[in-house]
Amino acid sequence: MSKKNNANDRLWSINFFLLWQGQLVSALGDIIYELAMGFWILYQTGSTGLMGTLMAATVIPRVVISPFAGVIIDRTDRRRMLILMDIIRGACIVLVGIAALTGVAQVWMVFAAGVIIGICAAFFNPAVSSSIPDIVPTSKLVQGNAYFSMIRAGSGIIGNSGGGLLYQILGAPVLFLCNGISYLYAGFTELFVKIPKTEKQGQQYHFWTDMREGLGFIWGFKGLRDLIVVAGFLNFCANMGLVLFLPLFQRTKGLGETKYGIAMALLTVGMLVGMILTSAVNIRPKDRLKVFIGCGILSSVLFGVSVFMNNFVFLALLLFVSGTFNAVLNVLVEATVQLTVRQDMRGKVSSIMGTVLMGLSPIAMMVGGLLGEFFPLRYIIAGGFAATILIFIIFCFMDSFKKFIKYDPEMQKIESIM
Repeated sequence: MSKKNNANDRLWSINFFLLWQGQLVSALGDIIYELAMGFWILYQTGSTGLMGTLMAATVIPRVVISPFAGVIIDRTDRRRMLILMDIIRGACIVLVGIAALTGVAQVWMVFAAGVIIGICAAFFNPAVSSSIPDIVPTSKLVQGNAYFSMIRAGSGIIGNSGGGLLYQILGAPVLFLCNGISYLYAGFTELFVKIPKTEKQGQQYHFWTDMREGLGFIWGFKGLRDLIVVAGFLNFCANMGLVLFLPLFQRTKGLGETKYGIAMALLTVGMLVGMILTSAVNIRPKDRLKVFIGCGILSSVLFGVSVFMNNFVFLALLLFVSGTFNAVLNVLVEATVQLTVRQDMRGKVSSIMGTVLMGLSPIAMMVGGLLGEFFPLRYIIAGGFAATILIFIIFCFMDSFKKFIKYDPEMQKIESIM
């Protein structure tokens, strides 16, 4: 049942604040951990192909488990799920940090931790996504998503800008340990969050029955179905290029770890700006398609061009602007999905979307890493983002997606766009 809009509805309730700040802390540690892990593995192995393959290995379990996770989330206590997943991740990474500090850490340990993190994320992310509409007034859902998305940007700004420097000063072991502690802190703060129960919570469930229900809902919702399928290929092309940014900076004279961190920080500053703009400006439903297509194409163009900049300042500036456009389109899509999917289906839909959108990512990482062994990294990155431009153009000709992204709950019934 949808919540009625009320003039007294507040976005920043205690529940929203606790969930938001807890995830900000854990996300900050996660950014630093990923950066440290990437450089540590590249220095240990010296191969972009092996780096891409090993990074893909941490994603595969998450992709496989996501559909099952959504079924469980829709019928269990989401608050307990959030707490449990953060505690498991925190304990796991703390152990890796201790192993690294004592000199016994090996590559397989770091990646085993990565696999566990991926499995936990398969449960955690859909639980968060499905909880947001239940703790945020309907009238402020877009703004709520924008503020929540700022977690990624805010943590990225601090984590990336300082991560490269901290890696050189402190080393990977200390950074691993900090990440684990941040997860444990987030899990503690989530003890005080109150999330409404779903209608099916506590009921007996059957994986395959509920999965078929989720797949049936998506298949019958043409706009949502087409978005998921096309966006899957979009993510594949983008990830094939993104995975090579780290080795590009490592191998390019005058760049290196510190400037990589600064560049990624500016990218996330751009994302933060985009989220602030989206939260402050009311984008009318009829204008969403134009904003989505325009931001998508501009973001891809700037990403592809940035790697050919010989001047680091210009490169970082292009990434900043690209991040702004990318954040706007992502917030628009996420809010539209939440508006169009009923409560008891959100967990399943979120998990299935995650599976499809991420399903090609491991292959993209491996393909990008292997291509990096034989071809110039800049051309592979640019080629990947050139392909994303073509995919955004495809969205322009999809009537089902046009109806979906323009959906206005104040003027339309959901049945009119399905």
